[in-house]
Amino acid sequence: MSAQTRPEKHSLTLRGHRSSVSLEPLFWQEFRRLARERGQPLNALAAEIDASRGDVGLASAIRVFVLEQALSRAAPPDQMAE
Repeated sequence: MSAQTRPEKHSLTLRGHRSSVSLEPLFWQEFRRLARERGQPLNALAAEIDASRGDVGLASAIRVFVLEQALSRAAPPDQMAE
């Protein structure tokens, strides 16, 4: 996949309200995979991230969540606490 891939806009429903989020296809793919792995609907995982994001935009919060999950998988177990 090219690093020049444009973000794609998709709608999510968060606590009964529709919200549009733009993410690059690779982030959408991994975000969906993480939701499936957790046994959660995508909207439920997005709502969890939304509830804890503070002043950060939802798209940014999702990207950081996806990256943190990828990094935690890549890190050796003894480096997880750093």
